[in-house]
Amino acid sequence: MGKSGGTIRLTAAQAMVKWLSVQMTPAASGSEAVGEQKLDRYIDGMWAIFGHGNVAGMGEALHAYRDVFPTWRGQNEQTMAHAAIAYAKAKKRTRAMAVTSSIGPGSTNVVTAAALAHVNRLPLLVVAGDVFATRRPDPVLQQVEDFDDGTMSANDCFRPVARYYDRISRPEHILYALPRALRMMTDPANCGPAVLAFCQDVQCEAYDYPEEFFVPRVWHIRRPRPDLDELARVADMVRGAKRPVIISGGGTIYSQAEDTLAKFATRHRIPVAETQAGKSGLPQAHPMNFGASGVDGSAAANTASQNADLVIGVGTRFQDFTTGSRTLFGEGARLVSINIHGYDAAKHGAESLVGDAKVTLEALGEALGDYRAEAPDEAAREDWLRAVDTYCARPEDQAAKPTDGQVIGAVQRATGPDAVAMCAAGTMPGALKLLWKPSRGGYHMEYGYSCMGYEVAGAMGLKLGAPERDVICFVGDGSYMLANSELATAVMRRIPFTVVLTDNRGYGCINRLQTMGCGGEPFNNMYVDCNVEVQPEIDYVMHAAAMGAHAVKVAGTDALEAEVAAARSRNIPTVIVIETPAKDFPGTGLETSAGDHGFFWDVAVPEVSERQKQRDRFQEYLGQIANARLVN
Repeated sequence: MGKSGGTIRLTAAQAMVKWLSVQMTPAASGSEAVGEQKLDRYIDGMWAIFGHGNVAGMGEALHAYRDVFPTWRGQNEQTMAHAAIAYAKAKKRTRAMAVTSSIGPGSTNVVTAAALAHVNRLPLLVVAGDVFATRRPDPVLQQVEDFDDGTMSANDCFRPVARYYDRISRPEHILYALPRALRMMTDPANCGPAVLAFCQDVQCEAYDYPEEFFVPRVWHIRRPRPDLDELARVADMVRGAKRPVIISGGGTIYSQAEDTLAKFATRHRIPVAETQAGKSGLPQAHPMNFGASGVDGSAAANTASQNADLVIGVGTRFQDFTTGSRTLFGEGARLVSINIHGYDAAKHGAESLVGDAKVTLEALGEALGDYRAEAPDEAAREDWLRAVDTYCARPEDQAAKPTDGQVIGAVQRATGPDAVAMCAAGTMPGALKLLWKPSRGGYHMEYGYSCMGYEVAGAMGLKLGAPERDVICFVGDGSYMLANSELATAVMRRIPFTVVLTDNRGYGCINRLQTMGCGGEPFNNMYVDCNVEVQPEIDYVMHAAAMGAHAVKVAGTDALEAEVAAARSRNIPTVIVIETPAKDFPGTGLETSAGDHGFFWDVAVPEVSERQKQRDRFQEYLGQIANARLVN
């Protein structure tokens, strides 16, 4: 910004909101035209719970600009941020939302959500109330004091989980902090949460801001092209491979490279396995989609990966679930990693090919010419899909509690191609990754942070970001109990989605890991194994209905199908409760720590124990970790 032009006197909070209201991004089907370009607002409004530290400054500013920059009230700062993150994920990082909080607990409630956004590389703007910059009334209500550092506040908890962190302690700071924050959020390599700790007195201070600061700006997301030398090396590696396999991650979807991946895999005859974040980049029906990779992977995908002489990662971090804790790929297999960030591209000792997934796959495809790999095992893929149908088939005994696989099958039968299955933690993420057969874009999983409590709020944010899709939220009773209050927000705003609440009376997933994966005894996970005087009888239907949702409990998959179909006619959330087996998981394909087709997951096992079962499990564990690739 130059020195010419006039100024406008505003409080720092007013200036922040005014500036955010004119930050634009190219629209796929834009709602606002600037010249000949169709644009959308990049920050599509702010979630807010007002309190000490943001009500006077940010509250007044959001009210003043409510006609051009919307404000939404939620029930919990963490779940408001979850909704904002899910919205950004639905928009493939092309748009985002903001969250403002009060000082103290309001701010620290958002820390978990910021970590979630950081791990998943998703944009989120957090405007957190902070202490007085003048320090005049210190210690203020809710102030966390560091006895040895006067510059610290509770908001410093955000530093490890923010991609950009700044403290606004003078009104002119926003001239620099805001552009820096959005520059990071729109950078595909460094994308993540931006946290602005906004001192509460500074929010209310006035400053003469340059008028040009408020000129609308369009933010474009770049597509870095690969280095030509890296491209040549990787092309030589692919040409020399007979049995390559592609591991497709979330970067494929964020880059909008789905069509490019489909063409690349088909042309070069390379099977594709998917991560949690990458699932539905290819529809399940695509002939080169061999299913999920790794711990919760399909027999077809994992066999292809074990037999591969070259593994090509596209937009994946090669997380432990994807690689079976580094035991999935054969000893002689070489790794290539196509990734927007050099840090991720170099993981596992891979040959790095740094660049945007779409343009890099296009360039690699051109370099490969007519190269084709050996024909993949189509019979293995067909066998796997038949196994999925068996796991998910309608049970003959409708009175029995259905397995998770049978619940998934019922929902799949009751929905159309526009359905999106979403989830975050517990048993269902593995079962869905394994068994849900999506159309393109029909899967939304938060599994980078695997955050219990994301589900209900995330379903609301997903529906806001993709209103044309039928959103199905799978949640266990444990996650539902952790965070469900945004149901009330969705009712108030008339945001419809369907919650399928599977009640197995406790933390069934961790119980299985405890007893089967780690050799332990059932303890403190299922209610029946907890130190309680009375076993709980929680009426989830009554609870959800009390918040205004349409709620019903069903027995059997036929009734579940009918209720899922009926939910599509409503303009409010529907909660469908169904009981599943408390301790046993037959028919999901996830009966053991690795499953009957899945792969090893490294969860440390106690080396010393009085129980023979535990000692035996430790010996098995030693054999499993001996197969891990140790190259970083």
